[in-house]
Amino acid sequence: MQLARGQQVSFADEPLILVDSDDLPRGHDSKEAVHAGEGLLHRAFSVFLFLNADTVLLHERSGEKPLWPGFWTNSCCSHPRRGECNHTATQRRLEQELGVAAELTYLYKFEYAARYLDVGSERELCSVYIGALAQPLAPRPNPREIAAWGWFDCAAVDAWLAREPERFTPWFKLEWAALRGPYRGMVEDLFPTPGKRLAEAG
Repeated sequence: MQLARGQQVSFADEPLILVDSDDLPRGHDSKEAVHAGEGLLHRAFSVFLFLNADTVLLHERSGEKPLWPGFWTNSCCSHPRRGECNHTATQRRLEQELGVAAELTYLYKFEYAARYLDVGSERELCSVYIGALAQPLAPRPNPREIAAWGWFDCAAVDAWLAREPERFTPWFKLEWAALRGPYRGMVEDLFPTPGKRLAEAG
């Protein structure tokens, strides 16, 4: 069922999954509670969608977001809810935020913590995914979640991040460094060249 683009999809009372540093479940608590104060460690995910190996979809977080409103970040990021696996949660959120579906490749997970002013904190064990989005499949962003979006040349993102790091979310900075470093080859593997396809077939 297709969502109305202005429909609310994030709720303070949605139950998120508390975990330890080994990603073992330690119960559940509300989205509001896990982001209060210094935060409680919980499961999260980040998705990067690419048009080709050199073009990535980024978005500016809606002004309605309590944490890091108006900051630029990756294509889609959120949390699995109680009873959800990451596959279900990522596909749900791609539809809710961008109105798209995409086959995703898991890269890695990492733990981080960051505080936003005196409002609250992110303290997450975050799984990072990448995927290719076909050009005809235009995103239909939900304005409750996304203020602006665009396809960006990756080298231009590198320059923008170096010039204005304060414009980006803290988790994006960590993830982008990994995507441009040790996981760069996996992004390129989403878009094999004709020569590489022949070599693999041979």
